[in-house]
Amino acid sequence: MIHVRHSAIAAVPVDVAFAYIDDYRTVPDWMFGISEFSPTGEFDQGLESTFDATIHIGPAELRSRLEVTEWERNRVITLASLDGTANSSTWEFTARGENETEINVDFAYRLPGGLAGKALELIVEPFIETAVKNSEVNLRNNLEELYAKRAPGPG
Repeated sequence: MIHVRHSAIAAVPVDVAFAYIDDYRTVPDWMFGISEFSPTGEFDQGLESTFDATIHIGPAELRSRLEVTEWERNRVITLASLDGTANSSTWEFTARGENETEINVDFAYRLPGGLAGKALELIVEPFIETAVKNSEVNLRNNLEELYAKRAPGPG
């Protein structure tokens, strides 16, 4: 199994960071390689909500149906695959002051076995690390830009 962990600080309050990541409509805007992330069930957030996701990794296109298995407002979101490519991600949020949030993410992927899986792993592992870092930069920039537009100016 491939595991990638990453941590970053965003200059936004924890509720802003959580709400943005929790909104499925924003995922393709910041998650590197994601071309589809859409709800499949009755709920589009919170525990037991499910989503179809498609990620492009080099020449490969991986699909998964994901379920939110842990969700606590302003603290944690965990998604785990129900089918397709076996994966999970946990997003943890920690307020580091009034206008700073530490975001920790842990991605895990299990690729198919055999020679095809080993060949795919050679492509996927470096991509995942790059994707996580690029996603973090996109996410932080989007959050800070969104917050700057919402925050009242001096006056």
